[in-house]
Amino acid sequence: MRPFLFLGTRAEDDVAQQEYDAVLAGCGLRPDELVRVRLEQGPLGEVDLDEWSGVILGGGPFNVSDPDDVKSAAQRSAEADLRALAEQVLEADFPFLGACYGIGVLGGLRGGTVDRTFGEPIGALPVRLSEEGRQDPLFGVMPEEFAAYLGHKEAVARLPEGAVLLASTVTCPVHAFRLGQNVYATQFHPELDAVAICDRIDAYGSHGYYLPHERESLKAAAREAMVTEPVRLLGRFVELYART
Repeated sequence: MRPFLFLGTRAEDDVAQQEYDAVLAGCGLRPDELVRVRLEQGPLGEVDLDEWSGVILGGGPFNVSDPDDVKSAAQRSAEADLRALAEQVLEADFPFLGACYGIGVLGGLRGGTVDRTFGEPIGALPVRLSEEGRQDPLFGVMPEEFAAYLGHKEAVARLPEGAVLLASTVTCPVHAFRLGQNVYATQFHPELDAVAICDRIDAYGSHGYYLPHERESLKAAAREAMVTEPVRLLGRFVELYART
């Protein structure tokens, strides 16, 4: 099998490793079948899509809607690399699944808009599939409504031209969409479990996702949530796109 390419942007080694391990487990792959590149550590370089089965992009603290003067050199480099890759995969209609940060990477293309209108606090919320989501080859394995962990400052306010809306929450109209037949983005995190989201709450306490006094209550609510379905998207992505 040709491996999948996993792209990360998290500077914290423990959180970055936990994210990769969770995606690896959810995909049901070995480490040699899910090759990781950490974009916060250096440039991506040229990607030959023929070498890969598909591309998976993890989440992270970068926001494309941040003012340019506050973006670090690492963020600007990652954004440039990911925009170029996004154009490449769209041109080829190549299998791509971007979780959380994938919304920022794909959502601003083809006339789309990503801004701070529909941000949501850290926690678990019910996500509901659209009619197109229920019929989609990837999202069709999901129940019509399921709980998912999320937490984001920015979201898609206007879909890219030609995008197909797949899922929403009550407070965020675009939680997943598809471009072409094989390029996907989700606002929620398919890889997260209760332990991992609590670790991220601790890791990103200074990033403005919540007020300091809210930390323990957010973690308690995350532990109580029943989030079991989103990880199925990872295994289904591999099932659909693994190739020799």
